[in-house]
Amino acid sequence: MKNNFIQRAVTGVLFVIVLVGCILYSPLSFGILFTIISALSVHEFAQLVNRSGEVSINKTITALGGAYLFLALMSFCTQQSVGARIFLPYLGLLLYMMITELYLKKKNPTGNWAYSMLSQLYVALPFALLNVLAFQYSTETSSVTYNPILPLSIFVFIWLSDTGAYCTGSLIGKHRLFERISPKKSWEGSIGGGIFSIASSFVFAYFFSFMLWWQWVGLAIVVVIFGTWGDLTESLMKRQLGIKDSGNILPGHGGMLDRFDSALMAIPAAVVYLYALTMF
Repeated sequence: MKNNFIQRAVTGVLFVIVLVGCILYSPLSFGILFTIISALSVHEFAQLVNRSGEVSINKTITALGGAYLFLALMSFCTQQSVGARIFLPYLGLLLYMMITELYLKKKNPTGNWAYSMLSQLYVALPFALLNVLAFQYSTETSSVTYNPILPLSIFVFIWLSDTGAYCTGSLIGKHRLFERISPKKSWEGSIGGGIFSIASSFVFAYFFSFMLWWQWVGLAIVVVIFGTWGDLTESLMKRQLGIKDSGNILPGHGGMLDRFDSALMAIPAAVVYLYALTMF
């Protein structure tokens, strides 16, 4: 028990150091890290669904698709001259995944198509959308700037929400949030986690004034709500597959999807929220 706690603590600290360090250090380190994370996460998703025996999707091709989608959107966000043609190879890869099922003679081609596309929509796309948060185009200077604070804030809000939910739920959690899917989660814990995240949004507002305080608070609320749904979504998937962890790549913490489940819904929701702010 003690060794497992130490293992979890060491892995958790290293995970946070690498993630925060790569986001803050440079656009290059940000891009390299999340290209790898995208590929590993999609590969892990494919491995999970293949384990059921009902479908059989190509782990390598789907993982390459996830990595390419991240790089393509990064190029699109950073180089205005690239244009939408950067996505043509990715569209070709999606067509390849569809067409190959005509020739492979597998028992469930429709399921293979569905899960192959889901690997891109559910896992690859959210990571790619981090580029939309990280790179902002200025019409005044006609240049792109790298802002690591927005993508970093998403993970900070998620981490504080998880930590706050665990602490609050352990102390006063009584009313189950979603017992059918995750019996240990409570309303008290979720509200406590939300309070932790919202409190941190005021810290972001104080040090980073490119958004108003209420916009930071709104972002924290969006991340907490959709992050909780993201967590529950992965829990539902694991429950259906009859597994505890999505993988074992992170000792003591499970797989990549276990670490980024909340982010898979929080990131797209944050992008929608921030774009909605610009419309009013």
